[in-house]
Formats: sequence, structure tokens, C-alpha cells
Amino acid sequence: MKKIILAALLLAAPVEAKTILFVGNSFTYGANSAAHYYKSDTVSDLNGPLNGKTVGGVPAFFKAMAKEAGLDYDVSLETVGGKGLDYHFAEKHAVLDRPWDIVVMHGYSTLDIDRPGDPALLIASAKQMTDMFRARNPKAEIWLDATWSRADQTYPDGKPWHGKPIQQMGIDVAAGYAAAAKAARVAGVVPVGLAWNRAMDTGIAEDNPYDGIAAGKIDLWTWDQYHASAYGYYLEALLVFAKVTGKDPLSLGDAETVADDMGFSKPQTHALQQVAHDQVAASNPLGQ
Repeated sequence: MKKIILAALLLAAPVEAKTILFVGNSFTYGANSAAHYYKSDTVSDLNGPLNGKTVGGVPAFFKAMAKEAGLDYDVSLETVGGKGLDYHFAEKHAVLDRPWDIVVMHGYSTLDIDRPGDPALLIASAKQMTDMFRARNPKAEIWLDATWSRADQTYPDGKPWHGKPIQQMGIDVAAGYAAAAKAARVAGVVPVGLAWNRAMDTGIAEDNPYDGIAAGKIDLWTWDQYHASAYGYYLEALLVFAKVTGKDPLSLGDAETVADDMGFSKPQTHALQQVAHDQVAASNPLGQ
């Protein structure tokens, strides 16, 4: 009888939510957009409040999408503006060193703030971070989040990608993350920058915000032509959702709540979900 009761209790026990940690900078916390403080009460900001506020950002977008899909994740984030993974490993080790189930992380937007386009620092620091997480949980699922082309690093004179197509920075960043993923043996790369390229190539998004936004096109950048707009962060969250959960972004539907909260039209929502779907379908295991 006791065995039967014990078995029944085990069957009835709730399944604990998977823990997922986001590590990054302003490209994770949603700087200069409505994403920044979005539903911050639904996620845990490990750095605590700044000026009385905690961060929502892409992690809160992900949390909302997962909930809509019937999935339960315990979402945490550790973000510091303008920093790469080397900073997080050196300065935030005590906060991060826990047995997480899943980690999504990225470095500085140009790969190296002092040597734009050079992936060496990213490769080394991504491995350090991955080794730390796997020491705590050998089964930890680690994803590297390859970020987007910056218009402010491409169109103005004297910038590292000046004179090259806007897509080139995203391609270079993706290649750096692919190398880092191989060295660290992570689960894979979230191909955000390549999805941005796809959105521009297919005419959904504007490719040069400096000459105005064409009618009917989405501006993935915010006013500084550097950070993402709510549209850009939404596309980032869709890619994370797809890679981490294995769900099709299109399954969220045109009435998806984050997009509705951000004020997107249904055609815009569908278009961004389609881009995410198509990029995931085109991606190999390392996200290229």
C-alpha cells in the first residue's frame, strides 16, 4: 500500500521549470526600446535594480513566448552594457557560477571592442564561460547568440565596415560565433544577425536607415542606428525561442502577445515570424 501511495505522489509531483540564463549586454536587455523594462517582474535580473528598475528585455520576450507555447522556463539574466563575455567571466563569476539547464550568451557587438572583427577574444571567453557552466552542470545546454550588423559601423566614414554591404558585419559576426561554438563545443548558434540580413534581403526591413525608411518596411534599428528597435529585439527573441524550444516561430501566430504589446501590425508580426522560421530552416547546427 505504501508503495502505491509513493508511486502516486511521484506521478503527481509537478515538473520543475527548466532554468535558463541570458548573459549579455544592451543587445540582451533591449536598450533604447520598449523592450528594456518589458514585464521585468516575470524574469530574475541577477544584477538587481538600477535606478529602481530591473530589466525585462529579450529574456522577458522569450518568457512570454514560451508561456504562450505552453512551456515553463525559470528565466534569469545578467547584463552589463558595453561588455563582452570576458567581462562577465572576470567580474560576474560569483553570480553566474550555478548549475543552469540552459544558457544563451553573447559578447560585444563588434566581436572585440579594441579590434573590431577579430573573433579571438570571443572564442577564448566563450570557452571559459562554457567550461564554467559545464563544471556545474555537465548537461548544460549552451547557445551563443550571434548579433547583427550595426548601421553606425557601416555607413559613416571611418567605421570598420564602411564601404561594405550592410550584411557583411552580420556575416563576419556569424563566422566568429561559429568558430567560438566549435571551440567551446556548445549546442549551437542563434543566428540573429543572419536573420536580420534575411529580413533586409527579402524587403521586409530597411537596409539603410540613414536615407529614410521606405514605406511598408520595418526599421530593425532604433534611433542610434546601433541598438535594435522593438522589431529587432522581437526577431532576436523569436530566434532564441526557436533554437531553445525547438518550436516553429510561426506557431505563435499573428496575434502573438509580445508583438501586440509592442504595437506591431499582424502583417509585421507574421513577416518577422516568417523570417525567423526561414532562417532556422536554413541554419546548420552552428547557426550559419
